[in-house]
Amino acid sequence: MAGRNGRTVRDLRRGNRTAVLQRLYFDGPLSRFELGPATGLSSGSVSNVVADLIADGLVEEAGSVDSDGGRPRTLLRVAPHSGQMIGVDVGETRVRVELFDLALTELARVEMPLTPQGYDVDVIAGHIRDGVAEVLTAEQAAPDRLLGVGVGVPGIVEHTPDQGAVVHGQTIGWDAVPLERLLRSASPLPDGVPYLIDNGAKTLGQAEMWFGAGRGARNAVVVLFGSGVGACLVTPEVEHGRAVEWGHLTVRVRGRRCRCGAPGCLEAYAGAESLLARWREEGGRPPENTDEETALTAMLAAAYPPEGTAPDPVALAVLEETAEYLGAGLSDLINLFQPERILIGGWAGLQLGTRFLPAVRRHAATYALRHPGDQVTIDLGRLGPDAVTVGAAILPLADFFASGGRRPEPAGEAPLPTWHTALRERAPH
Repeated sequence: MAGRNGRTVRDLRRGNRTAVLQRLYFDGPLSRFELGPATGLSSGSVSNVVADLIADGLVEEAGSVDSDGGRPRTLLRVAPHSGQMIGVDVGETRVRVELFDLALTELARVEMPLTPQGYDVDVIAGHIRDGVAEVLTAEQAAPDRLLGVGVGVPGIVEHTPDQGAVVHGQTIGWDAVPLERLLRSASPLPDGVPYLIDNGAKTLGQAEMWFGAGRGARNAVVVLFGSGVGACLVTPEVEHGRAVEWGHLTVRVRGRRCRCGAPGCLEAYAGAESLLARWREEGGRPPENTDEETALTAMLAAAYPPEGTAPDPVALAVLEETAEYLGAGLSDLINLFQPERILIGGWAGLQLGTRFLPAVRRHAATYALRHPGDQVTIDLGRLGPDAVTVGAAILPLADFFASGGRRPEPAGEAPLPTWHTALRERAPH
């Protein structure tokens, strides 16, 4: 039966379960008494919802605290082992797959390196499927509790009714790739277990906003600085974040050719790929036959050598110019969106780290309007190199919360032993 606002009793129950689960997850352990004001639910509703969640194995007791003159109050928390999620980061140098419990404790991981030509769609899809199968054979894996697989990818992700998530990755040569359909077509997982795909900068942003340096901010921009650059915008209107193709903002008319094909993009000056290329063009000597992460480490060592050793002037000049371009690019985000915080993550951003940050802040202040520039802080993200993978795992977790903690139901009547056999056969030995 639907009420005047169109919500059914089932909708209300799901909403109540969602409210209790989220408060326990982010603020727990909490007592039933504390859950009332935290969720806006009556004490009777809290008791009913908690009883349901305990019966479902999603909530458990976590000790007790003294009350004012009465009996001790039992504390409750979300049971960490009641569900598992997989996060996938399709990065520039490798595909990383990690298995987490509900507390986002890592249970298993596998990484598959990519060659420079490694963005072949079938190769990537195969890496993801094999990585998922392998982590689900780990000792602590519980495939029957899997909530879903989240995947962070480069490019624009379009969610379509007929093909699911379609990826437009111009810089990696992907043109309307139906990645969700490709993953599902040969997946060992039941149809009820979703693949949730989104932009990698957005998954990074979600992770930092939930668990990292973004907690408590209402307006923030989280920057992914890797081979290229991207950003995730979080506002009260877009609380789960929106990926913006910040790296393809034009910063120099008729400038360097970006890997997207356009001239003068920010990514042609501020991404690690272009940074290393400019060092080479100016006479620097990056190590041969190494990946970008190793080459950037060598560049930093050349620009900032131990005391008593002369720095490489070319490496230092390129890094200083990159800091100015990055700061100018951040000033555009400041002027456009007026965020409280800007957080810089991604493997290259973390490598450049605190040594790079003062110059970036200084240039951002120079190019930004004074009032929004005075209101914003610019810092590094706190979650490290796994942040994109953690954020990808949050996609099924957020979906789980939105459903009121209802697990996906396997479609059809295939028995579980067949599923487990398929997973074991797919996993590398």
